[in-house]
Amino acid sequence: MKNEKRNRKLPAVGQRIVRSSIAVALCFVLYYIRGKQGIPFYSALAVLQCIQPYNFNMKEMAKKRTIGTFVGAFWGTIVIFLLFALQGSLHAEIEESFAKYMLISLFTGIVLYSTVVLNCKKSSYFSCVVFLSITTMHITDPNPILFVGNRVLDTLIGIGLAIIVNSVHLPRQKNNDILFVSGIDDTLLTSREDLTAYSKVELNRIIDTGAKFTVSTIRTPASVREALDGIRLKLPIIAMDGAVLYDMNENSYLMKYQMSTSQAKVMTDFLDKEGFTYFTNTITEDLLVIYYQDLKNEAEKGIYEKKKKSPYRNYVKTWDNVCNDVVYIFLIDEKSKVENLYKKMLEQDWKKDYKIVLADSINYLGYAHIKIYHKDATREHMLLNLKALLNIEKTVTFGSVEGKYDVIIADSDKNVMVKELKRLYEPVRI
Repeated sequence: MKNEKRNRKLPAVGQRIVRSSIAVALCFVLYYIRGKQGIPFYSALAVLQCIQPYNFNMKEMAKKRTIGTFVGAFWGTIVIFLLFALQGSLHAEIEESFAKYMLISLFTGIVLYSTVVLNCKKSSYFSCVVFLSITTMHITDPNPILFVGNRVLDTLIGIGLAIIVNSVHLPRQKNNDILFVSGIDDTLLTSREDLTAYSKVELNRIIDTGAKFTVSTIRTPASVREALDGIRLKLPIIAMDGAVLYDMNENSYLMKYQMSTSQAKVMTDFLDKEGFTYFTNTITEDLLVIYYQDLKNEAEKGIYEKKKKSPYRNYVKTWDNVCNDVVYIFLIDEKSKVENLYKKMLEQDWKKDYKIVLADSINYLGYAHIKIYHKDATREHMLLNLKALLNIEKTVTFGSVEGKYDVIIADSDKNVMVKELKRLYEPVRI
């Protein structure tokens, strides 16, 4: 624990922080240019609310803030006139008048109701903030109507500055003729198996501006959804170590390398003879069904309990060998047993018909697993299929294995992959 604290690094300063600071500074600059008219606090507040990670969020916030300001200012003005009409020359007594607070409370409901009538309920909070700031904090000003005007103007200045500052970018060339393909583990995800805030925001921005980006991974589509939650992938992904090409938006398997029925039978008969239980992953009409037998060890039970909750995985218990539509077979057991099994598999005449992958288990100490695919189920083969589907020749791949990828990511904790993607996709053009 002490070592973790010692190695913990401060997060990088993001663009939103920099842009917010610049925009707030501009609010004060304009305040001085205007001869110190108005209250820059309200401009700065609008800036901080409107500067968002994505442009569509910024526009939505600016719209809500603008509508809310006008609605709140309108009813605030009405209440000012009502109170002056009721109190007349007794203006000095307005501040502590119980009737005043009851009137403000009544009109708070009217403000909220008006946002419903105008179909702008999302602006109700801002409407009430503006209305209450006028009627409770500044109604006893020498000229409260002047405050209302300045309040509206200050807010509009802040919104305008936020839009300008958030929209200014260096001129960049966009390489929309390149397909960018990244791994996930040790490349895009950090050592904590998550995405940094910077990577998530920048990756979505790059995708939204037209970059042809996807991922290639050993994970299943369901696992990709969990790992990249919040990333707006638009292109099909290469999943299951190249066994499938999957459309995340349509929930559809566009291409897949499956074992023939006879291949699946040879493998399941062999595993049964060796006394191993396994998970048989099949895809039929875009439905992933995972067949399993009795769960014998801790790792099998843990995997089943964790993954059966996913709506994208369907587990079915059976004692019959399933040999139709098999994409891959997965087994996990004690490391020594699995390694001995792997050696036996490599001694078989049929080994050339399969891709057999052995790896130590990350989550279960002392365990190892084997995944068995059709021999053509490789990421390289599926990438060729994806390029043909998209009619793209150029590709740039990102990964952590030296010599296998175009761009090597040595440290996934430093946003290197997304920074490299940004540099290659949209280089600065002066």
